[in-house]
Amino acid sequence: MAKAKPARVESDRLNTPTDLDPADAKKIAEGLTVLLSDLFALYIKTKNFHWHVSGPNFRDYHLLLDEQSQQIFAIIDAVGERARKIGGTTLRSIGQASQLKRVQDNDAEYVSPLDMLIELRDDNKALTAHMRELHEVTDEANDVSTTSQLEEWIDQSEERTWFLYESTRNATEGGH
Repeated sequence: MAKAKPARVESDRLNTPTDLDPADAKKIAEGLTVLLSDLFALYIKTKNFHWHVSGPNFRDYHLLLDEQSQQIFAIIDAVGERARKIGGTTLRSIGQASQLKRVQDNDAEYVSPLDMLIELRDDNKALTAHMRELHEVTDEANDVSTTSQLEEWIDQSEERTWFLYESTRNATEGGH
């Protein structure tokens, strides 16, 4: 009796052909879905702070956060589509994203500009670490395309972290 190939998803209509091992494709798609959840949460938080920043550096911070939110948003579609390209599925709702995300919400009525930038700096740094973990998985599975894309996204996340760090450095050197 021939061994049946494990089904990747219930509906054959969503099983995009791939030469990746089905177990690897599933694990990578799941990792991409969590990454996608993090990116949506980080995008919303960055836009929240963009909309609510105030004070003497308003224009600089407002523009910085707008640029960063646009960069994050640009990654979102590529992450979801990558999961589909390898035969996986991805996010279906805000509720699912909320359950999977590792980026903490900030619903405070007021956050100081410095605290906004510090929080986003730390969120982007953590996002970089999570992408490195997924990179190890994709590299081991010989998923060259996802690995390559992750390298690009890691570089972008490191740049966002750098800009946020430099924007907060002088204010935090006193021991904040």
